[in-house]
Amino acid sequence: ATVSSVVASNHPKFEPGQLVLGYSGWQDYEVSSGKGLTWLDPDAGPVSTALGVMGMPGLTAYVGLLDIGQPKPGETVVVSSAAGAVGSVAGQIARLKGCRTMGVAGTAEKCRYTVQEFGFERCLNYNDDDFVEQLKDACPDGIDIYFENVGGKVFDAACALMNTAGRIPVCGMISRYNDTALPEGPDTLPRLMRAILTRRLLVCGFIITDHGHRLGDFLKDMGGWLESGEVHYREDVTAGLENAVHVFQGLLAGSNTGKALIRVSDDPTMKR
Repeated sequence: ATVSSVVASNHPKFEPGQLVLGYSGWQDYEVSSGKGLTWLDPDAGPVSTALGVMGMPGLTAYVGLLDIGQPKPGETVVVSSAAGAVGSVAGQIARLKGCRTMGVAGTAEKCRYTVQEFGFERCLNYNDDDFVEQLKDACPDGIDIYFENVGGKVFDAACALMNTAGRIPVCGMISRYNDTALPEGPDTLPRLMRAILTRRLLVCGFIITDHGHRLGDFLKDMGGWLESGEVHYREDVTAGLENAVHVFQGLLAGSNTGKALIRVSDDPTMKR
């Protein structure tokens, strides 16, 4: 998604100088019919949040956690990629709903700010040799909701601890996106299917474009949480469109620390 400034317009709904949210791609200029553009209120806050906590990543966390996870007070929620734009919001919403929130991230620094800035009870580094044991120790009563963003060994470890009637919103599988063949090792599908059957697990993938009807509720709730300081966010901003490919590669490698953004011009809302 992109935030752009209208430089010229023959469209009755858009005027030069207005800020709009769209899907213009990696380019300096776009000619648009107006379809798919959403006007952004510059007084509502930094427009960059329309790409993160108040945009698609925030809505993804909101729908996945609330509609599929259906958290209840006192339940244990584990969120993979907890330092990222989606995972950090999912964990904070779980905390607001009275759950124990456990995060999983890939570096000690990401784990640090996931706890200190986002309010997770604990965050574990999946690169630690004893990660599986740490997860068991952090979840002595099992896991009720596992918010899935990464797949791989984190999914395997969390799945083994799922409680009866547990829920697994499947948002992404980033550790497997570049696979060209099946992973090495034994076939774990029968074990997974048995767990789904015997523990009555709900495993539900979702694509956020199917949930546009939730946008109004999301904007109202998230706007309130941000204003009250109950939800926090991080942005990892890089200047220059020429760096877009490098930043995207870094995103897939997990090197970003917050919502990865490319800034191609000054943000006028930051001067208000």
